[in-house]
Amino acid sequence: MRAAWIFARKGVVTEEMEHVARREDLPAEVIRSEIARGRMIIPANLKHPELEPMCIGIASKCKINANIGNSQVASDVEGELTKLRLSLKYGADTVMDLSTGGDIPHIRNVLLRNSTVPLGTVPIYEAVERVKRIESLTAQDLLDIVEEQAEQGVDYMTIHAGILRDFLPLAQHRITGIVSRGGALMAQWMMATGRENPWFTHFDELCEIFARLPRRRFRRGAVRRASRARAPDAAGVEARRAGDDRRPRPRADG
Repeated sequence: MRAAWIFARKGVVTEEMEHVARREDLPAEVIRSEIARGRMIIPANLKHPELEPMCIGIASKCKINANIGNSQVASDVEGELTKLRLSLKYGADTVMDLSTGGDIPHIRNVLLRNSTVPLGTVPIYEAVERVKRIESLTAQDLLDIVEEQAEQGVDYMTIHAGILRDFLPLAQHRITGIVSRGGALMAQWMMATGRENPWFTHFDELCEIFARLPRRRFRRGAVRRASRARAPDAAGVEARRAGDDRRPRPRADG
């Protein structure tokens, strides 16, 4: 299946676009046009049939995400199901499973089967649970986990591709450090291995996975600010430049 933006750029309005248009109280042509321009997405994986299509974009209504997930010391499948049901009850538009312990694939599968909204993940959280030392992770390990999660039905993922080795000294003396857990993990990996961020160096391979599978990625602020002391600072500015100017571009054929 080709991504929605492929259809949108060909002028085709799909059933999902029509459904989203009704939910947003917008003309279907507006939905198609915004997707074609890259200003709107419909995060929907065909392997998540329980999902009701929705959109995220400039022209759409504001959306609310709920973060859930177990830890190595607390919660279980039933606990996460309770969190999911409460999130849906109180209006969450999307949910992220940020589980960091236990049988993560099983927890994620149960959540997918019970979620009518897009479910997202942070692949590196699961990746670090599979190794004893973070420096043991390889780029292929990360790509394999992305593909496994997408095949399972995950609708969108957070990828920390913007933090590069050159930026680490800029973040070293921050008052509040790197608050993004995924960003901090990537920084730790780069410092331990002396190599560049694999999300960045293997971005083409990442896009090839996304092109094959009906899901979406989110680039996340790996060195985003979390206090007035960092609003913004050099590390954040450089990371944004990496995202805008230096990342490899996906092929135009989808």
